Formats: sequence, C-alpha cells, structure tokens
Amino acid sequence: MSVTLSELINHLDELLDVKNINDYCPNGLQVEGRDQVTKLITGVTASEALIDAAIQHKADAILVHHGYFWKGESQVIKGMKKKRIAKLLKHDISLIAYHLPIDIHPTLGNNAQLANKLDIIDISPVAGVKPNGILMQGKLANPMAADKFAKLIKLSLLREPLVNTARNTDISTIAWCTGGGQNYIDIAAEHGFDAFLTGEASEQTIHSSREQGIDFFAAGHHATERYGVANVGEYLSEKFSLEVQFIDIHNPV
Repeated sequence: MSVTLSELINHLDELLDVKNINDYCPNGLQVEGRDQVTKLITGVTASEALIDAAIQHKADAILVHHGYFWKGESQVIKGMKKKRIAKLLKHDISLIAYHLPIDIHPTLGNNAQLANKLDIIDISPVAGVKPNGILMQGKLANPMAADKFAKLIKLSLLREPLVNTARNTDISTIAWCTGGGQNYIDIAAEHGFDAFLTGEASEQTIHSSREQGIDFFAAGHHATERYGVANVGEYLSEKFSLEVQFIDIHNPV
C-alpha cells in the first residue's frame, strides 16, 4: 500500500512532537520527492551511500536521524551537498529527517531503544535537562562491574566501547544520552549516578570521569543511534502498510 507524502509528514510531525522541540536543523520534510510513498528506506545519516542504496531499491522516500541544513553551516549548495541533493531530485526521492525528536521519543526514540538493548529498567528523564528526555536515567536490571557492562555493550551494539573505570564497585544506576552527548557527564556526576553512557568522548570527558568518580562508556555515535530511526520505520510499516527497509551504512565513529 501507499500513503501520500503530506499525510506521512503530518503524522510523523505529530507523533514526534516536532512543534515543541527546538532543534539545530529543520525536522520533517527536507527535500520533496514524489507525492506517493510506497517504499521507505530508513538509515542513521543521509549520506551519499544511503541515497545510492535507496535508488537501487527504488525507494520513494528516505527517513533519517541526521539530515541536512544544520544551523551554522554554509547555505551554499555545492560539492558533497550538491551531489547528494542532485541525486534525490533526479530520482524524485523525498528526504525526511528528525533529529532531537527521534532522540527523545519516550518509546520509539534512540534513548529508549538503547535502554531496551542494554536491559536498563526504571527509566525516566533527568529532571531539568532540556529538551526533556535528552538525558535519561535508570538502573541496570542486573548490576555488574564496568568490564562486564562493557562486554554487554559490545555484544548488544556490535562495537567495542571506549571505557574509563573510575569506581571499584558494581554499576547499578546509570545516565545516558545517545550520540554526541559526552558533555552531559558532569550533570550525571552531580546527580550521583554510578555510570554515564553516550556515543562519543572528548579529551576532557576522561578527566571528568576520573575526578568525579563516575564510570564512563562511549559506545559510538552511530552505534548508539541506529535503533530509533529503525524503530520509527517499523512503526510506519505497520501503521500505513508500507514497505520499509532499514539500511545500516557502517560508521566506526
């Protein structure tokens, strides 16, 4: 079956509460393609490789977490950006992107799905951090030492995490933010969590971990953000009886 592009966008905008989220890029339709959507490709980032895969699979639209037109970047369409957009326009493929809305959705989003993958329970947003749900807290269903949690991450996400162990006891409480959320480690430490998990690390992150006594895990920006957009795609497949395929373009970061 198929759905009109406008109906699909309107539904996603409402589902992901776009109007109430201040973001660094436009959420929703970024490049307009054909009016009807029958096949949808989902992926983390709207790279040229993902666009090529969508063309190969004869997709009508692409849904991603990382799209285009970020605040502060050049508005000139040239080079890499021109090649990507030119391919979308030539093949009449729509590009749909949701950034923070896919991070923070309470059931479909990246943070929620990462908790499911790692068996984190009693989850809730850390109060006072905006947007609500960007920094989450919970407990490991089975408390464990940092090295065992690192093994669980590797097994679940298929990626070796960067680890800094700052404690000698099992991890019970944890805060997390998928992607590039390393700056939230200080808030996590202030709240007294045993550990903090995100996608990336900066040089100062390790010092924060050591000096504030909080175990730290960086499991990859891409690896921690594969699951939200894939889950939204599965939801759309059931809602609109669309043909939806998630394509994982490998990224070691």
